[in-house]
Amino acid sequence: MISIIVAVSEDWGIGKDNELLWHISEDLKRFKRLTIGKTVLMGKRTWESLPRKPLIGRKNIVLTDDIQESIESAVTAYSIEDALSKCSPDEEVFVIGGGSIYRQFMPIADQLFITHVHKKAPADIYFPEIDLNIWKITEKEEFKTDDDIGIPYTYAIYERKTRLG
Repeated sequence: MISIIVAVSEDWGIGKDNELLWHISEDLKRFKRLTIGKTVLMGKRTWESLPRKPLIGRKNIVLTDDIQESIESAVTAYSIEDALSKCSPDEEVFVIGGGSIYRQFMPIADQLFITHVHKKAPADIYFPEIDLNIWKITEKEEFKTDDDIGIPYTYAIYERKTRLG
């Protein structure tokens, strides 16, 4: 099972200058609850942006296109196929970013865990828009505000309706 997890702004922004657009404490706690004990798969820039490496209690796989590179404290992979070959077939893998990695995994993902933050923020990385002919919302929970930042947001889980290709 391949799941993508991301927080997006109203215009699908996910980051700027290799940092998250905001820190919603409840969303970060949810991220940890969902991914603990699982495999998290990310690109090198996302790895570099982590305040603490590796993410504790999770198998960390980092994708890089530099075949000479080996990422310390993580499993290094050099392609989607290589990354997936380093996962057990029966485990849930969470793709956690960044933009290029999300685009590459969208065609093969089974679920999307998306926090829709109801605000625009300056971004330089965007999540691909979701085609509702392919995806359906199976769960949705709205929050009026987060005490830390005062921005409303919605948790949504999307499941694939159809396979691409």
